[in-house]
Amino acid sequence: MRLNPFNTDNIQVRSSGGAGKAGGIGCGTIIIAAIGYFVFGLDPMQTASTVESVQQGSQQAGPANTDEEAICNSSEYAREACNGLQSLNQTWARTFQEQGYGDSFRQPTLDLFRNGRVTTQGCGSATSAAGPFYCPADQTIYIDTSFYDQLARMAGNRGDFARYYVLAHEYGHHIQTLTGVSQQIRSAQAQNRRQANQLQVLMELQADCYAGVWAGKNRNLIEPGDIEEGMEAAAAIGDDRLTGGRVSSENFTHGTSAQRSQALRLGLQGDDRQCDAITNIG
Repeated sequence: MRLNPFNTDNIQVRSSGGAGKAGGIGCGTIIIAAIGYFVFGLDPMQTASTVESVQQGSQQAGPANTDEEAICNSSEYAREACNGLQSLNQTWARTFQEQGYGDSFRQPTLDLFRNGRVTTQGCGSATSAAGPFYCPADQTIYIDTSFYDQLARMAGNRGDFARYYVLAHEYGHHIQTLTGVSQQIRSAQAQNRRQANQLQVLMELQADCYAGVWAGKNRNLIEPGDIEEGMEAAAAIGDDRLTGGRVSSENFTHGTSAQRSQALRLGLQGDDRQCDAITNIG
């Protein structure tokens, strides 16, 4: 995907310090291994082992770094993430403005931490093994870029759209926070705990749809094979495929491969209002 170079005047980026080792194989490692296998044809056990070895070798980091220019230029994939963040900001700010909600748009912060543990301002602590995630309390997307660095070393230069898809999905959770959908789902989960997992799936599918909206609104920047790559990535991290069918639909947290692919495809039409029906629980 041909994105414009980032401008630090248009993005909010930091890199948190922290320390610690990731214990066991986390869901982030599983997701990366699944993408590595289904998108790149890599051995999933080798991928998981390599990613875990990177985490186990992590050293104590220093205090949080707020030099956005230095953070974004710290690696090829940090620059990629900053380019993606700028594009997402521009796309969603314009979308909010077009629909008359421009005043309610706020940029999220992107925290590019590496090889260890990160402490959020409201969502507790997490290790690299947790994978990319969004914290609504501090409106920050957390990504350990060592995941992407490792995949790049094993898979060459392919796969930028798969990584953009991951970032755009987490950005979708930020949109849900701004629109109030996140709070509505949390309230519904508290009132009906038996439906908590199903409601969580709706949240994740809408975030997939929002990721597709961003791509759909930037089709002029998409390169041949990007859409197929994104669809394969969405399918690769479906609950049914990640668990080999060992988890029932009642315990799914992100949706099946078919559901995730369908949500992404819906969003690719470029109309975010199409995604609203996914979490319509009224």
